[in-house]
Amino acid sequence: MTATIGGFDGMHLGHQELIKKADIIIVIEKNSNLTPGNDRCDYTNLPCKFYNLKEIKHLKALEFIEILKKTGINKVVIGNDFRFGKNRSGDIDLLKKHFETEIINEIKIDGIGVHSKIIREFIINAEIKKANKFFGHTYKIKGVQIKGQGLGSKALVPTINVKPTKNYCLPKKGVYITKTNNLPSLTFIGIRSTDNNFSIETHILNGELRMENGEWKIENENDIFEIEFIDFLRENRKFDNLEELKKQINNDIKQGRKWL
Repeated sequence: MTATIGGFDGMHLGHQELIKKADIIIVIEKNSNLTPGNDRCDYTNLPCKFYNLKEIKHLKALEFIEILKKTGINKVVIGNDFRFGKNRSGDIDLLKKHFETEIINEIKIDGIGVHSKIIREFIINAEIKKANKFFGHTYKIKGVQIKGQGLGSKALVPTINVKPTKNYCLPKKGVYITKTNNLPSLTFIGIRSTDNNFSIETHILNGELRMENGEWKIENENDIFEIEFIDFLRENRKFDNLEELKKQINNDIKQGRKWL
């Protein structure tokens, strides 16, 4: 059985080069925020076995190798910078003494190495299209609906107020072209000018689908909303009144429909 080993936060194109040569993914979980926890499983059909770094960081390199052997692994596929074991003492030469080992060189796009750290910077700076290019898929976060102000249904447009289920890397504050549960949408991230509270709000562009009293109808309290980020639309700005805000929102919707 062939395993690939690493953090796999993002399941980006570099990771996919490793995954397509493996039978199982050994995930070392360490403060991931692009594809935290089992979000990684959304991008592969392979089984994923998780180890929390906090629970294994005390293991010497040979002790970690013994754990791998008990899993039934006889071959590993890794990146050329792979290290393991306490104080990163294990290296590729040590792995080669115990397993058939295949090394995959760094994947680059436009001369830039594809790494989770680089992709995080793209997301934080709202360079969504660049991030998605390096991912090989659209970036998404998952959340549950929470109660909003109720202004959307009364004075503006109905929105779904979303609370992330995990500690995702959020794009910078602004308005984004998105898909919410695969439906065209616009998503606001930032401080609301109406109450100065931080919020993530998404507006479905396909009309009043599943709306009730101006809010998204909850059929199940555990409904999960997946927001996929496609492109950055505009920066946030402060509005003096609801009329100005509504005018801007209507313009955003017009631009969003045109883009999508």
